[in-house]
Amino acid sequence: MTVTEEARVTGEPTVHSRRSWTANVLKARESGIAGALVVLVAFTATQNSRFLSGQSIRDILLGTAILAVLAVGQAIVMITRNIDLSVGSVLGLSAFAVGSLMKDNPGLPVIVAILVGLAVGAVCGLLNGALVRFGQVPALVVTLGTLYAYRGVSYFWAGGRQINADKLPASFLDFGTASLLGVPWLVLIAVLVLVVAGIVLRSYRAGRELYAMGSSPQAAKLAGIKVGRNTSAAFLVSGALAGLAGVLFAARFGTVDAAAGTGYELNVVAAAVVGGVAVFGGSGSVWGAGLGALLLTVIGSALAVLDINQFWQQAIVGALILLAIGADRLVAVRVAKALKKRDSHV
Repeated sequence: MTVTEEARVTGEPTVHSRRSWTANVLKARESGIAGALVVLVAFTATQNSRFLSGQSIRDILLGTAILAVLAVGQAIVMITRNIDLSVGSVLGLSAFAVGSLMKDNPGLPVIVAILVGLAVGAVCGLLNGALVRFGQVPALVVTLGTLYAYRGVSYFWAGGRQINADKLPASFLDFGTASLLGVPWLVLIAVLVLVVAGIVLRSYRAGRELYAMGSSPQAAKLAGIKVGRNTSAAFLVSGALAGLAGVLFAARFGTVDAAAGTGYELNVVAAAVVGGVAVFGGSGSVWGAGLGALLLTVIGSALAVLDINQFWQQAIVGALILLAIGADRLVAVRVAKALKKRDSHV
């Protein structure tokens, strides 16, 4: 297979200008987020030196870890031109399932809790993918429905009960606070998820097929890409990562009830969009989504330190989403013009 033929199948651009545009924009977006983080941290630190204390940095990293794991799964789904609004409810269901398991079986190793959380999330994600694939229903509608369905299951199961930290084994709670070489385990797990997902999307055919699907589902089908199967796989991964995030949530906070994870879905979508993942699919990276998660977490912490009303956090996040969408559309128009100009000279 020639390079051009492979590019058509995998969704890699065959036009040099388009490839350079996309690469430059992604680098610019991620560099912009990094720059905004530096400015925000520097300004907040000048106003309150405690913002850069060891405990403050640790809390920011722990908060980012959970959001970043969710954002990676969301980015994978959004790249395929879909969306998963159920991640917050899946996190809550997984957290309560794992909390109940560890409470009733205090001798279980932490790895079992992680595997159970992944399994619970994977089942939920598989159901989402099946409904989207076989029901031919937009993912927005499907996952909005399962958002409430999974949350309902959590409330029915909990029955008003709450799992408190004193009922959980010390080994599980230690996992939420323990570190390796000074880096919390939760952060290391989030980094591992980012690295693996980033490598798969960038260097493997399966990852490139997801970009091709997002760019043009019809063209992807004509190229022989199994769009339905890959869609199910994307939702499966998103669900599994939401389940993993539920385990991290339970280990970090210790107290779990049926409302755990409520509202997370909007922050997750915001992290992915702000990080450069296009809402129309076909572009973006999990690295950008991770940076977006870090930026949103830092914004929340900075506003609290500066004693600013939390309303402004929502307003800022909304403004960032609008800017990100506007930037995506601007890039799309510029790329289209560049391609049209190139074709006119052929």
